[in-house]
Amino acid sequence: MAIRAEYIWIDGTEPLPYVRSKTKIVPDGTTEFPIWGFDGSSTNQAPGDNSDCVLRPVFSCPDPIRGGDNVLVLCDVCLPDGDMTPHPTNTRAACVETYEKYADQEPIFGIEQEYTFFVDGQPLGWPSDGFPAPQGPYYCGVGAIETSGREIVEAHTTACMEAGLTISGTNAEVMLGQWEFQIGPLDTVQAADELWIARYLLYRISEDFGVDASIAAKPIKGDWNGAGAHTNFSTNKMRENYDAIITACEALGAEGKPEEHIAGYGIGSEDRLTGEHETQRYDQFSYGVSDRGASIRIPWQVHIDQKGYIEDRRPNANMDPYVVNRLITNTCCEALS
Repeated sequence: MAIRAEYIWIDGTEPLPYVRSKTKIVPDGTTEFPIWGFDGSSTNQAPGDNSDCVLRPVFSCPDPIRGGDNVLVLCDVCLPDGDMTPHPTNTRAACVETYEKYADQEPIFGIEQEYTFFVDGQPLGWPSDGFPAPQGPYYCGVGAIETSGREIVEAHTTACMEAGLTISGTNAEVMLGQWEFQIGPLDTVQAADELWIARYLLYRISEDFGVDASIAAKPIKGDWNGAGAHTNFSTNKMRENYDAIITACEALGAEGKPEEHIAGYGIGSEDRLTGEHETQRYDQFSYGVSDRGASIRIPWQVHIDQKGYIEDRRPNANMDPYVVNRLITNTCCEALS
């Protein structure tokens, strides 16, 4: 019997790409999924007179929406040149190259993906003619007034677990209608692969509820929290001694590095990283123990244990994890070599 394989890829829309997908019918028991093609002129990845692009499968998992033996197949995009040359919009290829260069340092990531549910142009649970009560009771809140969208969150979490993703937690966030899930710990590439699949599942499940899941960095202007993708990172040396933790922090703040990283950390840093709402300014760099107003937070337990990991609080919710993981791996592992 045949099964459905949902081919998923990242398009070329600017300034932020969309997730795209289409269904391929393959024989049951297929484990090596074939390359496929698509119309790149409809995804901002090719001109109409030379429109073919290639989908190369790189990661697969069970499809928790369709169930059965159906699968989700994450692909990167290649040029139709016969050599599987990465498309200019393919950020995964450079991420793989960086990971392979520093694989001996065993870099691992845990990514905290924040997002906001929207209905009819405003956050889910907000009154139609104004604003909810000020922030305070919503973070990790419990109750009909303090939360909105939990049934979607539960469905998404179950789907991630059934897909075999390394989802490690969920919680309501500071603004009403805003939530978070965490992926990891996983290596540089696997963490990014699984985050993209988890995002696909979030969008797809929200669709069934008639709700839009937004990863905008500052979904509502004013005195409301933005949405980030705090990125936790460590290497084998960092997991062994505190000096390596400080070396990594200093490397991230070295000349030119803050600007390089902010440029690759998603759209909306100027709106979200203002120095307020638990952020450092986008044009300043700092690190500190248990400091959520710093660019890099060293968790208090790491300081006590004198080993562990760091949290880069700058990536926006809409960041490309292939880009962020590549930048952090390259900067920190180069310094720790």
